[in-house]
Order: sequence, then structure tokens, then C-alpha cells
Amino acid sequence: MALSPEEVERYARHIVLPEVGGPGQQKLSNARVLVIGAGGLGAPVLQYLAAAGIGTLGIMDHDIVSLSNLQRQIIHTMHFIGKLKVDSAEHFIEDLNPHVHVEKFATRITPHNAMDLIGKFDVIADCCDNFNTRFLVADACYFAKKPLVSAAVGQFDGQISTYKPWLKNAAGRPFPTYRCFIGDLPEPGMFPACETAGILGALPGILGSMQAMEVIKELLDIGESLAGRILMYDALMARFFETSLSWNPENPLTGNSPSITKIDQHNYALMPKGAF
Repeated sequence: MALSPEEVERYARHIVLPEVGGPGQQKLSNARVLVIGAGGLGAPVLQYLAAAGIGTLGIMDHDIVSLSNLQRQIIHTMHFIGKLKVDSAEHFIEDLNPHVHVEKFATRITPHNAMDLIGKFDVIADCCDNFNTRFLVADACYFAKKPLVSAAVGQFDGQISTYKPWLKNAAGRPFPTYRCFIGDLPEPGMFPACETAGILGALPGILGSMQAMEVIKELLDIGESLAGRILMYDALMARFFETSLSWNPENPLTGNSPSITKIDQHNYALMPKGAF
């Protein structure tokens, strides 16, 4: 379906870009993106993807808005304190861009629903806040062959990468998985949550905006993907660092002798009840 005159005006700054143009904007309008987590990272991801005209945004988050969220979760407001984040996010998106269709999932992702949910979308943005969920999402994206743009933040630093481990790089080796990067699931408490460690509010805005950019690049197939690379940001030093990430032939998902061949509860037994 052709863009309406209103959409042509709304997306004019996209359309004049040779890398996007009218056909590219239509790709975005036909795209389906699932954002897992509508918090510090998810808020700017949803904001910029909605503004960009992504046709369907899936929002997955079982949590409610609290006053302490508003220091960094910029799409939520005082009016929605005590209400579901997916409802708050939907309200924000409808007000920003009525051309975007929202699909809400007020639940946490589990081994039982991961494949069905992820299989319905073109690109996945992992904006969650715990390793258990990240491992599950990354594994499910591998089995579903869906590009995953994943970011994480600490107190004053963050990192972002894209995972497409079912594909091979120019050297003919598989792209790395999230498990190639992290290894085994960290022990509980090894990395304290932001409730206890703290986080500067603008930081997830920076990494979340970068996630939105990488999602759009994947949808349009432009630029250089972050697959096989990790970009790190040190806010206090105002510096970016990049390093390559290689496929680990011993990783249990895509290694030479994989032990994880499907998504099942056994592989994610340590998922906490509060994780989404």
C-alpha cells in the first residue's frame, strides 16, 4: 500500500535519504518489531521506532509504572503510575504516531511462549534487565532465525551488539551468539540491579537510541551490521570502544557439539519469577 500524503510529509526527512527513500519507508511501515521490556532501554527504542513509522510494534512487559521509573523511562508519565507499562507505552505511541499498530503482551517471556511470540516478528530488540531473560531471548531468536539487537547498561556504561548466529561472516564462520559473548549464565547477584547499584538516567536513553538505529538498519539492510562486533560506551570518559566477537566452537548452542537443540524449561530453570 502506498504512503498517504500525511505519511509522505511525516517521513519526509527519511524519504529524501538515498538509503531509505519511499521504498525504504514502506519497508518500515510493513515491518514488525518486538521490544522486550518497556523500561529504561525499551522507552527510547519504542519512541524512536514509533517515530520512524514501524508498522507494528510488539511491546512485552509484565510490570507496572512506578515513580522511580520516571527518572529514565521517558515514555511513561505520572498519570500512568500503578498502571501497566504496556498500556502506558501504547498511549504514548498512539499520541505520537497513529499510523503505528501496537500489540501488547503484559506477561513475561518464558520457555513456553518464546518461540511463538518471537516467530511473529521480523526483528527483536532485547531491552530486558536480567541475564536469564537475555539468554532465553537470544536462544529463541537463533532457533527462529530472527535478528536480535541487544543492549545492556550499568551505572555509567553500556554495550550493544546484534546477533545473527544462523548466518556466516565473510570468512565463512558462523556469526557469534550471545552465549559466545557471555559464556555461562552468571551467578545471581554477580551483577547488581539498578535498584541497588543505581544508574544515570540519560545512559539508557543513549543505548536505547542506538538500539533503535540498529533495528532500522537491519530492516532496511543498510550500513554495516553490529553482528560480530560489540560497541561499548563509557559515559564518564565520553568514549566509545569497539571489539570483535568471535564464534566459540564450544558454545552449547551453535558449537561443534551443541547440547541445546530446542527451547525447553530445563535449559532455563534458573529464571526468576519476576523476570520478564
